[in-house]
Amino acid sequence: MDFETDAMLSVSPRPLQGEVVIASLGPMSEDTVRSLVGDDTDTTRYSIESVDSGAAPEAADEVLRRAHLVIAGGRRIPLNRRALGLMQHCRLIQQPSVGFDQIDHHAAAALGIPVANCAGYNRDSVADWVIMAILNLLRLGPQGDRILRDGGWGAAATGHELGAMTVGIVGLGNVGNAVATRLRAFGSSIVYHDIAPRSLPGAEPVTLPELLRRCDIVTVHVPLDEETRGLIGQREFATMREGTVFINASRGPVVDEAALIENLQSGHLRAAALDVFEHEPLAADSPLRELDNVFLTSHIGGNTEECRARSLEFVGTNLRRVIAGLEPFNVVNGVGFRRVDGET
Repeated sequence: MDFETDAMLSVSPRPLQGEVVIASLGPMSEDTVRSLVGDDTDTTRYSIESVDSGAAPEAADEVLRRAHLVIAGGRRIPLNRRALGLMQHCRLIQQPSVGFDQIDHHAAAALGIPVANCAGYNRDSVADWVIMAILNLLRLGPQGDRILRDGGWGAAATGHELGAMTVGIVGLGNVGNAVATRLRAFGSSIVYHDIAPRSLPGAEPVTLPELLRRCDIVTVHVPLDEETRGLIGQREFATMREGTVFINASRGPVVDEAALIENLQSGHLRAAALDVFEHEPLAADSPLRELDNVFLTSHIGGNTEECRARSLEFVGTNLRRVIAGLEPFNVVNGVGFRRVDGET
């Protein structure tokens, strides 16, 4: 990211004392937040204010004006430039997940507000979901289940072994790496594409067009930003071989959903598994709901007890660090602490 030098400087590293206002903009309850920061002390009292994630964005305005620490919520309360301009006292915006596309992190950097996420907390949960989804599609699990429940017997069709597949991973970050590790145990051939220089034993780096041409299965694991929005569209689907299986458990807008639907309906794609969508929740009249060659879940790839525990640990650690005057971990917008004149 390109930030001006001044934008990389934030508040000085002083402990927070007096009344510390913590705003929770999502489902995290007051009791949960208090359990993360601890009890009031002789010098610090915590005022925890929750804003329902279904509320209008303006409902959070007064809370944001007072907040020293903000736990971000979902897209219903976006932390855009307008909202950030209210946050004169804010020392940290903590995203309790990986994706932070609902936060204008460039504007936050210009205002000197650190934005942190929980990088890597969901890698194993989402990687497990990806393998589950691939196996369901290759072995026609949902179709077989429906046949038996409808009183039938026998296979829907002949399936495929995962070990016989060449799998392309778009984005070899935390989740992509965990997916690759699992695929090696099945004996799959693995290729990957990433804009950052990365390496993984047993996996071959290739260009994106080559990956799309070579692979039986393509799975996408990139963050959503201006560079990746619409990354997989009609041209990319046309590059894929006929009968490709497509997986997306990253962010919905990374994929042109209309192009995906067209290629599923035509049979150019054999099947797809989707945990994320361009617009969430998925519309009741979405053609995806009617397609038999699609495995759908409602953005629950990270929905495990272990994943939730890691998220709370990340959030609690960063809240306590900033309260103590320490820099938070996993800052994603380049904002760090600075010392002011006279400090030692």
